[in-house]
Amino acid sequence: MRTTGTNRRATLRPAGRPEPWHSYAWQVQSLLLGYPDEDFAGHLALARRVAPALPAPVRDPLLAFTGHAERTPADDLAVAYVATFDHRKRCCPYLTYYAHGDTRKRGIALLRLKQAYGAAGLRPVEDELPDHLAVVLEFAGLDPSAGHRLLTEHRAGLELLRLALRAEDSPWAHLLQSVSATLPPLKGDEEEAVARLAAEGPPGEQVGLAPYTPPQFMPDPAGGPR
Repeated sequence: MRTTGTNRRATLRPAGRPEPWHSYAWQVQSLLLGYPDEDFAGHLALARRVAPALPAPVRDPLLAFTGHAERTPADDLAVAYVATFDHRKRCCPYLTYYAHGDTRKRGIALLRLKQAYGAAGLRPVEDELPDHLAVVLEFAGLDPSAGHRLLTEHRAGLELLRLALRAEDSPWAHLLQSVSATLPPLKGDEEEAVARLAAEGPPGEQVGLAPYTPPQFMPDPAGGPR
């Protein structure tokens, strides 16, 4: 991804069509929401270069995360990532889980995401589900109009993930705040959905997801804890 190299003034208009800066923001957020591997230092440096072109509500939490990650030893950051996203179900990064839980409807939602990517001439990697937030953001960076629509459709789940990360005092809460600032504000029905999900959790029917559900969200065949 290339940056503009400019420090132009940008304004937030997330309720309408995406602005040019949206694609840069979503690409950087996608990279920073991935596992912090050996390439992560380069992703942090890219975020620093892109940040000046972003509106303050998107830029400031992005830089808050970047600063934390730069101060944290790489091994510690990787351990924290696994503890947050792999071991805390409430911090699930798979967006369709919030609306459908472990039900057959989630399988259909995942298939529709794959079809949306395919219609844009893209194919997600086989070792990651298409509803992982980092994957959806990467797609949004490449196809801003379609990506904006997908992110907005999952607005309630994104807000619940942001609140869960904030409750855990997780540095990744800053990234979710940055993502949320690229989208329209919650409307009444979405606020109700967030409240319902927070109170009840996602649907729990454990049927029909063998090809789709990550291992950490599948029932233990032995019946014991994971």
